[in-house]
Amino acid sequence: MTSVTTFLVDPNRLFREGMKRLFDGSRFDVIGEAAAIRDSASSEAQLVLIDPALSEIAAETFHALREAHPKARLVVLTGELDAQRLAAALRAGADGYLRKDIASESLMQSLTLVMMGEKVFPTELAALLIAGQGETMITSQPTQRKGLSQRETQILRCLLNGNSNKMIANHLGITEATVKVHLKSLLRKINASNRTQAAIWAMNNGVGDEASASVPAMV
Repeated sequence: MTSVTTFLVDPNRLFREGMKRLFDGSRFDVIGEAAAIRDSASSEAQLVLIDPALSEIAAETFHALREAHPKARLVVLTGELDAQRLAAALRAGADGYLRKDIASESLMQSLTLVMMGEKVFPTELAALLIAGQGETMITSQPTQRKGLSQRETQILRCLLNGNSNKMIANHLGITEATVKVHLKSLLRKINASNRTQAAIWAMNNGVGDEASASVPAMV
């Protein structure tokens, strides 16, 4: 099992101690910690878990964090699912956004997916969008499907459930390479830069109303 060097940024020292105990014996090797982003020391961490103050979730702050940890993927692990915080984190380039009440097994799975290059976000995101609280998450949304094929629409439904490319391939009975081809095409058609934006577009354009309940959610 390949280890993942991990850096913790959280204002609560007790929580940081708890995370270190949770990761003890796992593939996630904690090599450092800090109480705030500004105190984050430069390191070769591959993963940074952060619970920043809302004022710290900004593009320039995340840019500074990436400079301090150039090889790291950044995951926000916070106690509240706030639409403003979520939107700011996604705009700033976070690789994931998870709640602290997540089950430990789901946390490990989600972080593993992040290290595989996936974007992870809570399934409650859909509820925020339906309630109209996620409008600021992207600057504009198209109002039509823009000629998406049936397969591309199926993939969008899977993205809404937070599925990885492998999970999508298994569900649809196609190869991961084919999933990547379709994903690239649909991202271009809806003018999205990543799978998270694609999922948001899907919810805002009614695809979520058709999402299959048989596709398991990631977290």
